[in-house]
Amino acid sequence: MTTATYTTPDPTITAVPFRRLLRVELRKLTDTRAGFWLLTAIGIITVAVVIVFLFVAKPEDLTYINFLGATSTPQGLLLPVLGILAVTAEWSQRTGLVTFTLEPSRLRVALAKLVAVLLVGALAVVVALGVAALGNVAGTVLMDGAGTWTFGIPNVRDFFLLQLIGVVQGFAFGMVLMNTAAAIVLYYVLPIAWNVLFSMVDSLAKVAPWVDLNSAIAPAFDKQTFTGDDFTHIAVAGTIWVLLPLALGLLRLLNREVKSA
Repeated sequence: MTTATYTTPDPTITAVPFRRLLRVELRKLTDTRAGFWLLTAIGIITVAVVIVFLFVAKPEDLTYINFLGATSTPQGLLLPVLGILAVTAEWSQRTGLVTFTLEPSRLRVALAKLVAVLLVGALAVVVALGVAALGNVAGTVLMDGAGTWTFGIPNVRDFFLLQLIGVVQGFAFGMVLMNTAAAIVLYYVLPIAWNVLFSMVDSLAKVAPWVDLNSAIAPAFDKQTFTGDDFTHIAVAGTIWVLLPLALGLLRLLNREVKSA
């Protein structure tokens, strides 16, 4: 008859500090070819669209809010892909076995990834704000532009909110599918198709802001700041399109078998 033996945990062994996990995940965003070139593309395109806008826009349109609108478009399209890559890289590049061996808590790894992409997303927004400011100054000096700076704290808040929602939504889609190509396609196609449906059916117009995230954030694209009702719409639609996929993705991550090949 065999006797079961139990090993007492060594009290001198401590968990990996979260800041170390965060540093690792931040490094992963830049030390892969996909991550490096995506971040490089975001920076180059952000500057490029400002230069193009500077020379093609009418002088009266050369204002800070319009320059910022130009920089927000490419970032809004590309930053969610960064969130997707942060998750799917573990599975497409077969690094998951190493990651989850060194840190068995998958929840901590997922949180570190999310914080990493949010930090990079916030930094990208700061860059967009700065590049737009330089463009506005250049427009005033070189093109005799209007050069107005009408852009208050609520606008800055809404700009950060829009971009970071996109990053988290991309992250959530990546968590659900854990496949880069599938997550990118679904992220762009599904919300667009859903938005088109609600745009074509007049009877659904009143419901759209509650269940369609694009409709919920539409006031920002009309150069308005979000009000109380808008935040309520974003909270409800965001639960459907961001929090629910994120929860399903976490559930899948916690239960998926990790393979080395």
